[in-house]
Amino acid sequence: MRTSPGRIAIVVHGGAGNRRDNEDGCLRAAEIGFAMLRKGADAITAAVEAVVVLEDDPRFNAGVGSIRRIDDRTIETDAAVMDSRGGLGAVACLQRTRNPVRVARRIVETAHWMLAGAGAIAFAREQGFEDFDLLAGTRASTATPAESGDTVGAVALDAQGGFAVACSTGGSAPALMGRVGDTPIPGAGFWAGPLGAVTATGVGEQMVARLLSRAVYEQIERGMRLQQALEWGIALIPQRYSAGLIAVTATEAAAATNRSMPFHVLEHIEA
Repeated sequence: MRTSPGRIAIVVHGGAGNRRDNEDGCLRAAEIGFAMLRKGADAITAAVEAVVVLEDDPRFNAGVGSIRRIDDRTIETDAAVMDSRGGLGAVACLQRTRNPVRVARRIVETAHWMLAGAGAIAFAREQGFEDFDLLAGTRASTATPAESGDTVGAVALDAQGGFAVACSTGGSAPALMGRVGDTPIPGAGFWAGPLGAVTATGVGEQMVARLLSRAVYEQIERGMRLQQALEWGIALIPQRYSAGLIAVTATEAAAATNRSMPFHVLEHIEA
């Protein structure tokens, strides 16, 4: 049930470990998603298109800014979307596709929730997503986490009270072929439900082990204030690992991290 009729909100992050002076990219992504919400778009559409902005910006570890695998010539990307209306879609180890998050969004309309590897590539081509060489603008497999950042993501609340999350990653460094982190795993890298939406960034293996996004959502269910819930979630991750969280509820929008992390929050309540 809506507690703040007419409220819309979006939070966008550019990855734990990324530079705060790249925050202008998050601002632009948030502005595009927020403009869509103002025009009546649903939360999942706004979140996806906000993430597309970051996938198209080589400063972020997603899309054209992805990290090469340990062979230094292969790029495998992961992405996912979820909303409070039952939508769920993800891709893992997708190659040669500029905007994996849009492919994940298209999977929502199928009978499946995730496609991986060759199957994900075949689906992307069948759906009209062109073959795209990601290698030109990407960083080498020797890039450090501080240079590469991590998963990018967005969470949104639409004017009808729906919540959604979208996230995308170009992987970690170094990474074996076929490695999948938390980004496409429900409950670990993301979660959306009737009370809000949460997404994580950082060392994926740590998020998966704790089902971090779902754990934070459960704190929201128990009545914890949003900022406190996010900080509680960050505290679950040992300090030696990077971690970041963003989330939105019917009344709050916030972010927390144990590293540098560019992000931006936009929210509005109609008079």
